[in-house]
Amino acid sequence: MKFLLGLLVVALLVFGVMTFFNLSEPANLGVKKNKLAALPDTPNAVSSQTDKEDRFVEPLPFLSDGSASLERIKDILAQMSGIFIVEESDGYLRAVAVSSLMRYRDDVEFFFDAESQLVHFRSASRIGHSDLGANRQRYDAIAHAYLNQTKSN
Repeated sequence: MKFLLGLLVVALLVFGVMTFFNLSEPANLGVKKNKLAALPDTPNAVSSQTDKEDRFVEPLPFLSDGSASLERIKDILAQMSGIFIVEESDGYLRAVAVSSLMRYRDDVEFFFDAESQLVHFRSASRIGHSDLGANRQRYDAIAHAYLNQTKSN
């Protein structure tokens, strides 16, 4: 009986800690010196500004300008299930993607780099080790919709 009670206490503590970190916004987000935050050591993130080959994704080219690119990204995100825009400023957009089953939160960031005429991307899970490829799949879906729009213009 003591063993089961101890196991229950440990499980509740782990659940509480995971819930806290899942609901807490990371402090390192945003653009600093024209860079999105570095990726965590865990494999549950991708970025167009990393030198880690297995987690690199291509930046997207600007449409006519940064403003048009921003509007296109916002349109794409609005059509995706479970993604909510939480911050928008000059040259930067951040959304939170919430998984349907476990309610895990991923931070999805876009840096509209006027100098290079590129949209940089970063998507990272807040908790856990593996995301089963969810962040790369999200990038692929966004890039596909964005680039198909670019080709039809």
